[in-house]
Amino acid sequence: MPILDSRTLEFFSRSPEQTRRVGMRLGALLQVGDLVCLSGDLGAGKTTLVQGMAQGWGSLDPVSSPTFVLVNVYRRPDRTALMHLDAYRLQNALEAEDLDLVLMLETGALVVEWPERVESALPLERIWVKMRWIADEHRGMVFTPTGNRNERLLAQFRRQIMGG
Repeated sequence: MPILDSRTLEFFSRSPEQTRRVGMRLGALLQVGDLVCLSGDLGAGKTTLVQGMAQGWGSLDPVSSPTFVLVNVYRRPDRTALMHLDAYRLQNALEAEDLDLVLMLETGALVVEWPERVESALPLERIWVKMRWIADEHRGMVFTPTGNRNERLLAQFRRQIMGG
């Protein structure tokens, strides 16, 4: 594991409920135009984290993995949306561009699972979350921001979940 810099946050979750709570904290900080990339193997907790993010965003819609529809949309009362894209079945970045990611980011926040499959189509300013399975209930997460907005967002997020 590489040594993390001061902008990066590493967090260990001890339960699905804790992963959801972490997602709620992050989702509450997101604004229209924000991009969160979730990488990690099957079972790493990506969908659980998104469930919390949608709740923190303010959506009342139930969250499920968008594997079969590519994009799920979770709306909140102000009509902005948290869009949840599963890039697993996309063949390349061109297919992601066809989904009009720019429009998604103009109308809401975007969470992308399997972002490495379409990375060249994604904006450089983002928060990259590397998730990993540790044990039955335990998950590891490394949050890495790119861009000033995301560095500030992650610093605020760190204060909320770490208390410092």
